[in-house]
Amino acid sequence: MDTNRKGKIMSAALSRIPIETPLSGPSPSFINALHADAPAPDRADKMGLYGWLIGAWEMDVHAQMPNGARYEGKGEIHFGWVLEGRAIQDVWITPPRDYRNDPAALVNFYGSTFRIYDPGIDAWHVFWLDPVKQFYSRMLGRADGADIEQLTVNETPQRRWRFSDIRPNSFHWTAEVDEGADGAVKWHRHVEFFARRVAG
Repeated sequence: MDTNRKGKIMSAALSRIPIETPLSGPSPSFINALHADAPAPDRADKMGLYGWLIGAWEMDVHAQMPNGARYEGKGEIHFGWVLEGRAIQDVWITPPRDYRNDPAALVNFYGSTFRIYDPGIDAWHVFWLDPVKQFYSRMLGRADGADIEQLTVNETPQRRWRFSDIRPNSFHWTAEVDEGADGAVKWHRHVEFFARRVAG
């Protein structure tokens, strides 16, 4: 049986299955399966690179628009342990949820990052997913002195995201793109966030 015919038969069969559970609303079973209370014991000593971020944050958004204008707005960020504590997932939102329909918001995203530590390379696989902008990126994250640097993998031009000025209750985050020519690297900053902790 060809694949298309098999797919149509499966779709028809599924359409006849009575649905007794709601199609909207939170799924406690999913939340319980995804979230973890702490880092996994087998790699807890390595999870601290991003582990300090666990909790809720508010942020000031500063962006340079394509026309050269400067934009300033607000946002929120949430971090938590997931997947038996072997990864950290976050949600970055601007404008904040209470102002999602603000027509003056020139920067708009509602995306999530998975940060997964890989003992084999002693680095973090970082996957950013933003369905609002349909922007997806894969990076590798490592410590760079007192900062954290993330560089895109197999992307042209290359992008660099960086956590700096890291303190218990604040950090500075920047997004840069390589605009160099002929192999020369020239980082151009187009977005930066100034974040403050609002919950543990």
